[in-house]
Amino acid sequence: MKNEFKDVLREEASKIDINLTEEMLIKFEIYKELLVEWNKKMNLTAITEDYEVIMKHFVDCLEIVKYIHEGQNIVDVGTGAGFPGIVISIYFNSRIKMTLLDAQNKRLLFLEEVIKQLKLQNIEIVQGRAEELAHKDEYRQQYDIVVSRAVANLSTLLEFDSAYIKVGGKCLFLKGENVNIEIKEAKKAFDILHCELDNQYTYTYNIKGESYDRRVLSIKKIANTPPNYPRNNGQIKKNPLNQN
Repeated sequence: MKNEFKDVLREEASKIDINLTEEMLIKFEIYKELLVEWNKKMNLTAITEDYEVIMKHFVDCLEIVKYIHEGQNIVDVGTGAGFPGIVISIYFNSRIKMTLLDAQNKRLLFLEEVIKQLKLQNIEIVQGRAEELAHKDEYRQQYDIVVSRAVANLSTLLEFDSAYIKVGGKCLFLKGENVNIEIKEAKKAFDILHCELDNQYTYTYNIKGESYDRRVLSIKKIANTPPNYPRNNGQIKKNPLNQN
């Protein structure tokens, strides 16, 4: 698919009403090549075939840009190989400010190379555990939006992430079709962390005849996060907020 990569990505993105410029397409292709190359020496993703990278990584993450506005300050908690943070940064370039947060240094080395090769602006990398950094003044309640994909179930994700955003800010989480179960189980987390479900956006893409139903959850923060949240990782695992 080498010669067709940009054409396929452009076409598939247009199906979810996302228009990509030639500059964006070039950056996405370089990103894909770096992902495949680095994946040979470290575990970044199980998805390396061109079309699946386009659909399951790039198109999937591009849906979230519809709910982000220029000038916003965003943090991607548990960014991994840069999903969705790098994808958002390619789309907006210097028109947003992005922070990529992850605990594993080897992933951050990869992200540094991606940022360098793509010449991305207004983007920084932070190493650390989400539940610890959320208590530091330079990160706590400093962002307009926090994004996460494939990090944890909703109640745990809210505890990890909601302290990063200002009151009135939003969590945008990429989730699968069974998210309604997670929403019900997270009622306690919503109450304790002063958050409420703002909207649920549904989108679908198809790969080789198989349909993937996906969701973007938009969750609004309505009051300050209680000072003792998020708890440490041991407490979160032992007593998750989805328990009755």
